[in-house]
Amino acid sequence: MIATAPSDQPMPMTGPKVIPAATVVIFRHSAFGGAPEVLMVQRAKEMRFAGGAAVFPGGRVDPADRELARRLLPDEPEEIAAARIAAIRETLEETGLLIAARHPVAAQEAAAARALLLQTGRLDTVLDRFGWELDPNALTFFAHWCPLWDKAFDTRFFVTDLGTGAVDIAVDETENTRLFWATAGDALEMADHGEISVIFPTRRNLERLAQYGCHDDALADIAAHPVARIHPSLEERDDCQWLVIAEGHGYPVLGQPRETAQRG
Repeated sequence: MIATAPSDQPMPMTGPKVIPAATVVIFRHSAFGGAPEVLMVQRAKEMRFAGGAAVFPGGRVDPADRELARRLLPDEPEEIAAARIAAIRETLEETGLLIAARHPVAAQEAAAARALLLQTGRLDTVLDRFGWELDPNALTFFAHWCPLWDKAFDTRFFVTDLGTGAVDIAVDETENTRLFWATAGDALEMADHGEISVIFPTRRNLERLAQYGCHDDALADIAAHPVARIHPSLEERDDCQWLVIAEGHGYPVLGQPRETAQRG
C-alpha cells in the first residue's frame, strides 16, 4: 500500500513523486439570482495536463510561492500556505483577477500587475510594487486530490467569494483559450451536451458545488467534511471498470465508468 500523509503535509518520500499544485473555485453572485456562478478557464489543447478541458484557475506551486507563504503565513503548515499563494498568483496570471486582496483593486492596476507578474513570475514583487496586502485566509481549504503515480498533480482546492460580478477578466492566451462564468449545474449540462469537456476531478467537484445555494452553504459543507487527500482508484464492477473515490469527502457522486472518465 502506498503511504500518504495528512493534507497539511507533503507526500511522504516513500510515496509517488508528485507535483504540488493549487486551484481555486471563485464564486460570484449571479445577475439573475439563484445559484452562484463559478469562474472556469478552458485549457489550450496543446497543454500536457487537461488539454482542451474546462477547469478552475490554478497551477503548480513555485518556490517563490513558498517564500511568500513563509512571510505572510508563518504559523500555517507550509504546504497549505504555499498552495494559497499559488492559487492567488495563478488566478492573476490566468484571468487578470486579483483575489484575496484586503482592499479593492482597480481594473487598470490589476492589468499592470498581471503584466509585471507575467514578466517576473513572482507575486511578492507585484505586492511590493503596488503596495498591496493580501488576506490569504479569504481562501477556504475545500478539497485535496492526488492520483497515486509519479508526476501527478497533488492539488489542493480552495473556495473564495468574490461577491459582485463587476470584474474585468481576460484570458492569458497561452495556457488557456477561454474564460467563462457559469453555475456548477450549468457547467455540468454544458459537459453533458459536449459544449465543454471536464476531467474526472472537475466533474466530481462541479457535482459537489451544484449542491450549494451560496458561498455560506459551501463553508458549512466544508466544515462537515474535514479535508483529506482523495486518491481516485479503479474498481471492477459487473458491467465494466469504474473510476471511483472513497465515501466521506462530501461528494454526491463517487465515480463513473472508466471509459467515460477524462483523467487529465
